[in-house]
Amino acid sequence: MSTIIPPASGQPTKVEVRADKGLKRDIGKIGLLFTGVGSIIGSGWLFGAFNASVMVGPASLISWALGAVMMIFVALNYAELGVMFPVAGGVIRFPHFSFGSFASFTSGWITWLSVAATVPIEVMAAVQYASSYLPWLMHTVDDVAVLTGPGIAVSIALMLVFSFINLYGVQLFARFNNVLVWWKLAVIVLVIVVFFALSFNPGHFASQQFGGFAPNGIGPIFAALPAAGIVFSYLGFRQGVEFAGETTNPQKNVPFAVIGSILVTGVIYIALQAAFIGALPSDLLDGGWKNLAFTNDAGPLAEISLLLGAVWLAVILYGDAIVSPADTGLIYTALAPRLSYSQAKVGNAPRALAKLNKHGVPWISLLVVFIVSCIMFLPFPSWAKLVGFITSGTVLSFATGPVVVAALRRQLPDQERPFKLPGNDVLPIVGFICANLIVYWTGWETNWKLFLAVAIGYVVMILHHIFTKDKSRLPDLKMRSGWWMILWMVGLVVLSLIGHYGGGLDIMGFVWGELITVIFSVVVFHVGISCRLSPEEAVEAVEQTQRADD
Repeated sequence: MSTIIPPASGQPTKVEVRADKGLKRDIGKIGLLFTGVGSIIGSGWLFGAFNASVMVGPASLISWALGAVMMIFVALNYAELGVMFPVAGGVIRFPHFSFGSFASFTSGWITWLSVAATVPIEVMAAVQYASSYLPWLMHTVDDVAVLTGPGIAVSIALMLVFSFINLYGVQLFARFNNVLVWWKLAVIVLVIVVFFALSFNPGHFASQQFGGFAPNGIGPIFAALPAAGIVFSYLGFRQGVEFAGETTNPQKNVPFAVIGSILVTGVIYIALQAAFIGALPSDLLDGGWKNLAFTNDAGPLAEISLLLGAVWLAVILYGDAIVSPADTGLIYTALAPRLSYSQAKVGNAPRALAKLNKHGVPWISLLVVFIVSCIMFLPFPSWAKLVGFITSGTVLSFATGPVVVAALRRQLPDQERPFKLPGNDVLPIVGFICANLIVYWTGWETNWKLFLAVAIGYVVMILHHIFTKDKSRLPDLKMRSGWWMILWMVGLVVLSLIGHYGGGLDIMGFVWGELITVIFSVVVFHVGISCRLSPEEAVEAVEQTQRADD
């Protein structure tokens, strides 16, 4: 059992946390870093440089750098939390510690849906590239490449392979992943070097002939973060947190993996974007950046390679276009069961989802994820239809982290924090603002679907409470501490609806919309902190999940 440590006043301000029982600590420092790097370098880099160029032009370099900085501000909070509580599924459990069951269910439901959707989107990316030489895998509907019946069958078979590998534990998973990440890093570096060596046109970056550095204005620099897949490309940093309960030395490994994965991939993505812009044949820009197109937009990097005469590189890219997304799909297949495992640990899901096999894998959760991911091929049979939803949903789930950091500093001030952010609440507030701005920039056309999914989640929560036979294991929702999340969600719905991006009514316009979103974020941040559980309740919330192991 954990040990409550009270101060002289008798009020508990610290709790000794033990590792999850049954999970294996088999992931080392580099292995944990590579789960993040491998997850980040998935399908996003294959599409991101092209999509960002079309939306922003050369100013896409700013978009990639801004995306990395904003995600670091969010990730820093999880570096502190992941070291304090090195448990599986931390993104779900952390809100439970500070705000109770309703808050953790809300965050957990959004997170789980986003992760479960990421598995099929990575599989679809691999299949989409393979369709260049196996056309029977996909066909075009309304100018969007979608899976055929045989394509869906191949995709399901690929996910079955992911599930089988993960069924045998994180040690086997980590071995596969480390090899694949080295391959992916080598291919990206090779592309960057070859593009710079074969063709580099500096005039593409600022020449007025092509519209200058920011041909489409300032607004698209921000809109591209979610729409071009830039933020989506960075979301894999979370793996350092989610596998914190299965790494050998979480105090050192978690911050190293969380921050290191964004820094490494940020430098790579910016270099790739520069190489892409410089290597473009000038005649492709005659119609402007908005009209940039290739014969096969599904493989833009390979298309440039062919135009430059590097057929051998195109062959490598078409092969890597299967390996890179497949590796990320493998990682998310490992992550998703750990999220439903965490929901079961805090009482927000059936207890069976927390059952582990002899390899320390939540096997029932793995089976559920496989089934749900397969179903997602039916309504969302293309990469383009899923990327915005996943981006907004995942960032929204991350946004609870900064509020939890600030709340726990007040609830458990004496808790050991081997990694602690400086500046009191400054960095958590900045992280919360960054997350909300990304959701706002995603736009109404995507966000209304996300918030509908949130509403469906609440229906699922109610049904779980109604049909669970053993009412004693149902947690108190603690709505008095979690109601601020409804305020937050409703506010983002309104901001998206009247906002400047993605089908919004554009009532606020550019700049004013950003300013109002910042003010709203600061208000919600402080309201959330004021709603936090008492120190005694926070300690009990931590203990509750640990008692479930006994």
